[in-house]
Amino acid sequence: MKTLNKSIALTILGLSSFISMPQAQAAESIIQPQKQVAGYYQHQLGNVQITALLDGTNYLNPSMFKGIPAAEVTQILKKYHADQAKGVQTSVNAFLVNTGSSLVLVDSGASSCNGPDFGSVHKNLMAAGYKPEQVDTILLTHLHPDHVCGISAKGVASFPNATVYVADAEANYWLDPKQAAKLPQDKQARFKQTVEKIQQAVQPYQAKKHFKTFKLGDKVKGFEVISTPGHTPGHFSFAFKSGNEEIVFVGDIVHSHSIQFDHPETAIDFDVDPKKAVQTRLAQFSRLAKNGQTVAAPHLPFPGIGHIYSKDGKSYQWIPVHFKD
Repeated sequence: MKTLNKSIALTILGLSSFISMPQAQAAESIIQPQKQVAGYYQHQLGNVQITALLDGTNYLNPSMFKGIPAAEVTQILKKYHADQAKGVQTSVNAFLVNTGSSLVLVDSGASSCNGPDFGSVHKNLMAAGYKPEQVDTILLTHLHPDHVCGISAKGVASFPNATVYVADAEANYWLDPKQAAKLPQDKQARFKQTVEKIQQAVQPYQAKKHFKTFKLGDKVKGFEVISTPGHTPGHFSFAFKSGNEEIVFVGDIVHSHSIQFDHPETAIDFDVDPKKAVQTRLAQFSRLAKNGQTVAAPHLPFPGIGHIYSKDGKSYQWIPVHFKD
């Protein structure tokens, strides 16, 4: 009887192991979600390679868009399937232009200036096959932290061999110590906080005399400078031609591929001069839609490269670039 009981016990134990095996195998076969791939996209324009570099994404409160009813904002966002509980999603992109003889970075991302969701330009540049020390020129559309902070980290130049260029009017506005006193009292604290970030970013380049300014009519490394004020006083866009093709790096003339294309007369809270910013956007949208240049935009959905289309000259549509391998 004892032998029989032992045999039965062993059989039951074996059966138990057999029953538990599929559960263990099932646990091992769970497929873990993977991280997003590196944020870079390479676009060919004539003989020039342009690499879009994602710095990160964040969300804007819909109330930041001015001069448009909240209900209409909601309607537009739903039409574009862009209505999210977090707010209006926006990208922060930078663009690396390989001309064959020069490596030019247009804007640089936010680094650590705007929180943990940003700061990927540096690593994405390397993932794309380039080295930071190869960058010889940095063009800044303006000096807001999400465009300038990526040029340095903790007081050290992130692109040690580069010279930084920004419009003289922009540098004078943000780096003039007397400017804060000219602003309304309620705006001075925010302005000073922004200036502190800008100063920390540009200081390593100023120390090496690698921080220079340009004015309308100048050309930098073959890039035409285009005055596009309003968002900031010295905001500029850049145009570059290769053969019969042209790309325009528009900077912050637009922050939403939905709201500000349906209603380009809508300003955003970040605009220093909202009225002028709207005038600039209307003029540039009209020109870019008519002439058909490729557009590179730092705050449109990554990679931020595409074209602007208009059927009636009043509302516009963002046409993202078609994927090319």
